[in-house]
Amino acid sequence: MLDTSSKNDIVTVEATSYRGVPVLAVCGELDSTTIQPLRTGLSDQLDQRPPGLVLDLSGVTFMGSTGLQALADAIVRSRQSGTVLAVAAGHRAVLLPLGLTGLDGAVVVRPTVHDAVAAVLPR
Repeated sequence: MLDTSSKNDIVTVEATSYRGVPVLAVCGELDSTTIQPLRTGLSDQLDQRPPGLVLDLSGVTFMGSTGLQALADAIVRSRQSGTVLAVAAGHRAVLLPLGLTGLDGAVVVRPTVHDAVAAVLPR
């Protein structure tokens, strides 16, 4: 697990894998004061150029503009490196901002990690 302590431990980021696919699980509030652990985690994962990567946002309780920008940056970088990126989230705190910004049309979004992993596995 990445050491992601920030003010009041508002966010945690943990790198795991499921069915051989890297999963970056995020819990807490994503805003300008807590975003760095997510940016670092995404950068570390994308540096490895995996065929697929799942960003598990099921534990995110708030997603501000900096969280959305971090996701947008990861989408661009994943496309440049050939990594299929998927987001696992099925709740309003994440789905509403993704929908309002159109990011839900730029990345695969599935309600569970299982479904997101299935979406990035080669067929």
